Amino acid sequence: MEITGAGEQHPSYDRLKEMKAFEESKAGVKGIVDAGTVKIPRIFVRPLDELTEELDHIEDEHNNFEIPVIDMESLDQDDHSRRKEIIDEVRRASGTWGFFRLVNHGIPLPVTDEIIKGIKRFHEQDTEIKKQFYSNDPRTGCMIHTNFDLYVSKYANWRDSLRCNLLSPDPLDPRELPDTCRDIIVQYWKHIKKLADTDTGLLSEALGLEKDHLKRIFTDFLVLSGHYYPACPEPELTLGTSKHSDPSFFTLLLQDHIGGLQFLHQNQWVTVKPISGTLIVNIGDLLQLISNGKFKSAEHRVLANRDGPRVSVACFLNTKFSDDTKIYGPMKEILSEVNPPIYKNITMKEYTDHYFGKGLDGVSALNQFKLSSN
Repeated sequence: MEITGAGEQHPSYDRLKEMKAFEESKAGVKGIVDAGTVKIPRIFVRPLDELTEELDHIEDEHNNFEIPVIDMESLDQDDHSRRKEIIDEVRRASGTWGFFRLVNHGIPLPVTDEIIKGIKRFHEQDTEIKKQFYSNDPRTGCMIHTNFDLYVSKYANWRDSLRCNLLSPDPLDPRELPDTCRDIIVQYWKHIKKLADTDTGLLSEALGLEKDHLKRIFTDFLVLSGHYYPACPEPELTLGTSKHSDPSFFTLLLQDHIGGLQFLHQNQWVTVKPISGTLIVNIGDLLQLISNGKFKSAEHRVLANRDGPRVSVACFLNTKFSDDTKIYGPMKEILSEVNPPIYKNITMKEYTDHYFGKGLDGVSALNQFKLSSN
């Protein structure tokens, strides 16, 4: 692959050729780093207009924003007043921030530590072994990919991902998982499914609905993405993940000690500090849609970093992406004369075709589905 430095100008530069060479190598971003690159390939360089626009968003070095923290320790106890407090905390965090941190969530620290190590082991094994998992078909049970939107995005992201469709809606056969991290993924899966069910109940009650209301709607799909962000020689020129909101109902995220996750709040980038063993919940587009905007799907990104690799594990609660039969829209239970619908009724296929068709361009996919009067 020809490597074109960020600061070099070549009139004959063929972007499409470089993208194809990167994809066909099947070595991902880690392959670039392993080759000893000191300047990032041009396909990863953010355009000047985006770097200039970013000056409008103040980074959080001097602000006092701290992500809401929800302590789940006493949730299973017969303490109705504490449960009500937690539901109120979830409501405020989901409606104002779209992000919150869970502590005492029930997943043992050795399990969260080992899933990070397992994902790292997978990405750092021999490239020829990893290539067996390379695919761009999201229906594949377990696959490695990098930059699903490579050919539609303005620039590529400095990240490789292991994607596992744990429920789709049938459970994934564990034999399809890589042997380098199979046991820990199976173990983490059991814990994360239980936590997801608990959080789904809290979110339902936070919307004033029955505890099992949201579970009946969307928890038939669970996707685990093990992200690997190699150390970057020019982190100021690219991003680990571009600004976006998630195409999920909600996401449960575990990050390692390096950090780099930021979300946009009141036009400021707020850094989500890495705290060992804690999990981050962020509201996705589809929960914003069905809650009629009561819960916010916050835009977020991941910075590239000279330190690394950074590893994170994101679990997306969802439903079948290609479903063109079931209709989703603002739930009638929360609509009223003073809270009329602000979004259209759509199918998952309509939403995902638009989301994946446009790529991570920093524009909310939900804008496409707002009613014209809003």
